[in-house]
Formats: sequence, C-alpha cells, structure tokens
Amino acid sequence: MRDDRNKAARLPPRWFIRLAWSTHRGLYRVTGGRFGLRRAKGNRWGMMHLTTIGRRTGQQRGVILGYLDDGPNLVTLAMNGWGEGEPAWWLNLQAHPEVTVDVADGRRNVRGRAAAGDERSRLWEKWREIDAELDEFAALRSGETAVVVLEPSHRAGG
Repeated sequence: MRDDRNKAARLPPRWFIRLAWSTHRGLYRVTGGRFGLRRAKGNRWGMMHLTTIGRRTGQQRGVILGYLDDGPNLVTLAMNGWGEGEPAWWLNLQAHPEVTVDVADGRRNVRGRAAAGDERSRLWEKWREIDAELDEFAALRSGETAVVVLEPSHRAGG
C-alpha cells in the first residue's frame, strides 16, 4: 500500500496553469456567463466570476475563482495558482474592496477582506475538508496564503 501523506505537492507547469485560466475566462465570456460557474455544495467548491477595479488602471478586471459558502459570505483563497506573489485580483481587491461577483444564482455586490485569527483558522480548515492537499500546496509559496471573505454589500449599483 502506497503512503501518499508525505508526497510533495506537484503542480503542472506555470504556462499550463495560465492557459487554463485564460481558457476558462474566455469560455465564460463568449457564452455570456452560461458556462464556467457552479454552486458550492457538499464537498465541492463552487466557481464564481469576480470583477475588481484595477488598482493602477481603474479598469474592470475579471477572474474565475473557487469559493465556499460561509453563511451569507463567500470565501476564496488568494493562492495565485500556488505560485509566488499575490494574485492581481487580490491586490486590486485590497485597493478597491467593493466589488461584484457572479455566481450560479446571479450577481452580488460584496466587500472583500482578509480573514484573520480564529476566523482564518476556521475557514482554512473548511477548505482542508474539501482539499486534503491544501497544506502541501500552500507550502509551495513562501508566504501565507490569504483567506478572503466576500461579505454582502448594500452599495447602490453593480
């Protein structure tokens, strides 16, 4: 019997990860959002489309992210495909926390923030229940991966 607990996490090459992201966004865009989103349920994370405002350009930027439900909040990880550095969407969200997300049941206005302390620990554990290799993948990065909470926002517009 093989013991997989001590194996190092292995990722596809970075070019492949970036190609997969681009393809997913492209399919979402050309199908008008009919392809690319799914609800989080049971032991499966969902997929959402997050629209941020570029911190330098002021232009809208979209990205497809995995998420979990936590009551009325959506929770995602700022993992950058487990590569080094912070993902651009997370840097944009920190500069402009009022954003929109499209989920399978519609659009939501949300405000993003990093979870901290006990909340971060609880939400990280929730992700670990779905992804047994989460800690191994996180260890590929030199810094801590932010757990991002998207809370309902009641701002006008969106």
